[in-house]
Amino acid sequence: MTIRTEHVQIPVADGTTMDGYLCRPEGDTPRAAILVLQEIFGVNAHIRDVAERFAREGYVTLAPDLFHRTAPGYEGSYEDFAPSMKLATQYKAEESEADVRAAVEYLAKHPAVEAGRVAALGFCMGGRLAFVTNGVAPLKCAVSFYGSIAPDKLPYAATQSGKILLLWAGKDPFIPNEKAQSVVDALRKHEKPFVNIEFSEHDHGFFCDARSNYNAAAASQAWALTLAFLKSHL
Repeated sequence: MTIRTEHVQIPVADGTTMDGYLCRPEGDTPRAAILVLQEIFGVNAHIRDVAERFAREGYVTLAPDLFHRTAPGYEGSYEDFAPSMKLATQYKAEESEADVRAAVEYLAKHPAVEAGRVAALGFCMGGRLAFVTNGVAPLKCAVSFYGSIAPDKLPYAATQSGKILLLWAGKDPFIPNEKAQSVVDALRKHEKPFVNIEFSEHDHGFFCDARSNYNAAAASQAWALTLAFLKSHL
């Protein structure tokens, strides 16, 4: 499918303006939309590629630059975590919530997006924020790839708006199994619909083909599961 890509400017409630990488299929037919939320490494080549891949599947996608206040246009190295971790720790909860609200609102108002059909999907930090977005905005569904949700984001379990797909890495050193389980427990407690998948043999970041932890087989399976989930719920 032929797609078009562009950089757009998104106004945020705190008075800042956030860049976004917008991808969509050619043509005028309104389509479902996906908010693609970055890792700590910014809207880099991998995140842009993911946004483009979903656009080729027929979705409008938007990858917002979440570090727009402190390091606009930032693209970190997968080999040197320290600068990216510093930016992530400086990124305040209230800023992230304002950013995802603004991005969802931008998509909801875009003429290429069909009314009421918006989802959020993210990886690592973005997986954490996909859970937050689903807790603060009216989404059809959400997908979290190895998002560090527990313990501080567990309160958003009570307000999840759409069904959520949780994808975990069983050998993830950043997210112990008990923390992943606590997310499931919180969703079950609040009777929120979810799908919970663990890739037991793989490490954090297994979906990203630019990382040393990439696993092609697991990434392919996760991609197929994600597309099926989105087709059913978005």
